[in-house]
Amino acid sequence: MQTREVVRYGSAPSQFAEMWDPEGGRPVRGLAVTVHGGWWRDRHDLHLMDALAADLAGRGWCVANIEYRRTGHDGGGWPQTLTDVLGAVAAARTARPHLAGLPSVAVGHSAGGQLALLAAGAGAVGGAVALAPITDLARCAAEGLGEGATPLFVGAPYESDPAAYRDASPLHRLPLGRPHLVVHGDADVRVPIAHSRAYVEAAAAAGDPVAYAEHPGADHFQVIDPAHASWATAVAWLEDRAAG
Repeated sequence: MQTREVVRYGSAPSQFAEMWDPEGGRPVRGLAVTVHGGWWRDRHDLHLMDALAADLAGRGWCVANIEYRRTGHDGGGWPQTLTDVLGAVAAARTARPHLAGLPSVAVGHSAGGQLALLAAGAGAVGGAVALAPITDLARCAAEGLGEGATPLFVGAPYESDPAAYRDASPLHRLPLGRPHLVVHGDADVRVPIAHSRAYVEAAAAAGDPVAYAEHPGADHFQVIDPAHASWATAVAWLEDRAAG
């Protein structure tokens, strides 16, 4: 197994990233920051993205597979969790200064897709790949998705703090001003594909350079399987980004 350097960006146990360097001495394509999902809960961790991180490193990307504070662990929630993602990106850049000037992208799944899109919108990375992303927190709460995870993440029900729900939603941060790709399977019951359809329509209307790929029959987790056709869509988009 490839040796991975651990880079810390804070004192909390969850504030670290694992760095995967390109294999075989091949030229570096750029920085890819992988952000796992799990409805922001501490029962899931960065190893959900190990297969994609390995695939990206095999394609010449330097990968920062990041961990972050989650609800129920280390004081995660909104906006601390996004602050962690931005801190992890900055730490990865410091750890790999030779990546300056090369393309950068965040690749996130589910709740990690939300964080990847927000990181792109904040200018921390040059673009994002959002795999079955959470894009509208108020809608997630209203539809009871994630077994009540959204109010736990925000720290309040929607009625008590609608501004926080909007602020944490990529849908309400448009335009992001960065190119991004949204990939979703139409058999997803964890985050219904209707969420991504609405997001992409709004992003395009706002003038964002957004691409979209639906995959018939794909569920919520197949989009993070590097052997699934949906990942080939993401790889092609990333190749375009690396080519400039």
